[in-house]
Amino acid sequence: MGYEIVIATLGRLIDVLENRYLVLGRCTYVVLDEADRMIDMGFEPDVQKILEYIPVTNQKPDTDEAEDPEKMKINFEMGKHKYRQTVMFSATMPAAVERLARNYLRRPAVVYIGSAGKPHERVEQRVLLMGEGEKRKRQLEVLARGFEPPIIIFVNQKKGVDVLAKSLAKMGYNACMFHGGKGQEQREFALSNLKAGAKDILVATDVAGRGIDIHDVSMVLNYDMAKNIEDYIHRIGRTGRAGKSGVALTFLTKEDSSVFYDLKQAFLESPVSTCPPELSNHPDAQHKPGTILTKKRREETIFA
Repeated sequence: MGYEIVIATLGRLIDVLENRYLVLGRCTYVVLDEADRMIDMGFEPDVQKILEYIPVTNQKPDTDEAEDPEKMKINFEMGKHKYRQTVMFSATMPAAVERLARNYLRRPAVVYIGSAGKPHERVEQRVLLMGEGEKRKRQLEVLARGFEPPIIIFVNQKKGVDVLAKSLAKMGYNACMFHGGKGQEQREFALSNLKAGAKDILVATDVAGRGIDIHDVSMVLNYDMAKNIEDYIHRIGRTGRAGKSGVALTFLTKEDSSVFYDLKQAFLESPVSTCPPELSNHPDAQHKPGTILTKKRREETIFA
């Protein structure tokens, strides 16, 4: 009977396109959700391949006609051959995503909700610098401050999620786990429990950092700092949603020094956050990694 909407992962969509189970000849609306994540994971060629299956005959004209609202409205409401709308949703816009947008979008309108690539203005950011062995103790101190559930705790590795969630359960906390090693049903069950109030804490990897909306998350705790600032921005965006305010607390160790500079900038760009001296004055927070040559390297560059 045909379908009006197809929601797909990249690999499976390419599979059905190549086997001609699906034809996109009449497709008029394309959404690329979390485009930056797809690019980060190396799926840019797959995205391009899928877009090439969509006909170019219904592309919006690259002329001033595209800026005429009346003509665009007529085409949308009455035209047999509607112009294709290609939409990209992303909280961050790295260079690769901008390149993709330039290649496949014609005269795009850019809509900002908040500031792209920057922390939300209602999220108060905090950091604590410590040794790796101090994290467990400091976490209990933070949870004892009485943040209202639900709370999300981010850990970088799946094994770390399991260990931390089980440890919290033994201490009497109502925690559940969420990571890529869990099946889809298990992840949905964990989310539904958190949303319903059956669980108070979600311990998760970056899988929970995007595309998940849980109402009234009071705090995001980065037990492990994200490996890059883009993932950090997505993580802390799980709180302070829909007009609410929230707190994002991050545990930092010397192993996270490569992101100190970017993290400092995120604090400075936030109207509700104050960068602590231990971060703002830290030597690794003064310059972006790779931008400053050592004296010896400068000399080698000059004499080369």
